[in-house]
Amino acid sequence: MDECEILPVKQGGHLAYAEYGNAGGTPVFFFHGWPSSRTMAELTDAAARELNVRVISADRPGISDSSFQSNRTLLDWPGVVEQLADHLGIERFHILAFSGGAPYAYVAGLKMQERVRAIAIVSGAVPFADLSDHGGLLPLYRWMMWFYRNQPGVLRALFYAARPIVSWRTSLRMARGFLRILPRADAEALRDNAAFNICFESQRRAWRGSGADGVIADAEIYGRPWGFRLEDVDVPVRLWHGIQDRAFSFRVAEETAKRLPNCVARYVEREGHFSLPIRHMGEILADLIAV
Repeated sequence: MDECEILPVKQGGHLAYAEYGNAGGTPVFFFHGWPSSRTMAELTDAAARELNVRVISADRPGISDSSFQSNRTLLDWPGVVEQLADHLGIERFHILAFSGGAPYAYVAGLKMQERVRAIAIVSGAVPFADLSDHGGLLPLYRWMMWFYRNQPGVLRALFYAARPIVSWRTSLRMARGFLRILPRADAEALRDNAAFNICFESQRRAWRGSGADGVIADAEIYGRPWGFRLEDVDVPVRLWHGIQDRAFSFRVAEETAKRLPNCVARYVEREGHFSLPIRHMGEILADLIAV
């Protein structure tokens, strides 16, 4: 059950967040993917209860129920996390980030080193601007990067056109149709109704509130230089990546891991982008809180 809480933030507006797992457990902040929202953390709930973990998941600014923040950058995020942690009375914590949540986890680890115990990156996004070759990215991401650099107005118009479709609940049947084009591991994992509904609903909710503007602002952050070097992120990182991941290839994940000075990489055979967190959440959380 998503019981949304609202926190006013110093930047203006408010932050929406929800909690999963055990309220008195080891605190872990969950950073959702893109386009996604706080409810993706429901994937952690069963494992978090079993391991006595408290999972706190917030919508990023402009996503779902959090206020839009104009001209925000990746470097703004640690200040938001700090306010949420202070509000909840949490001094030190772990971070679990899925896919597009990865850069937000890295910058929080960089700027909040005294408070972040360790980070787990699952199927993590990579620094697009640092890549000399985009061949290791999902074709959709390569297409978006080309439009972002060459026809940004067209890309923005396409996002606005997509919003009414992807935000409708009636798009559920259409979304299930996409399972046929996913890699086998992801398609099999998402045939589980509970897992599929969590992933679909979290993506649908991303377009609420600020609509396409929030989703676009989040996307633009991935395309721009992040504003820091991965080599400077010194907190412990556990990087989990499926060998069959087609969103961010195993090859680019390896390159990212090599840049992190305190990283243990765990590459999982026969798993893809979504199947990895769906099938291995207990293992991922247990590994994270042991650090």
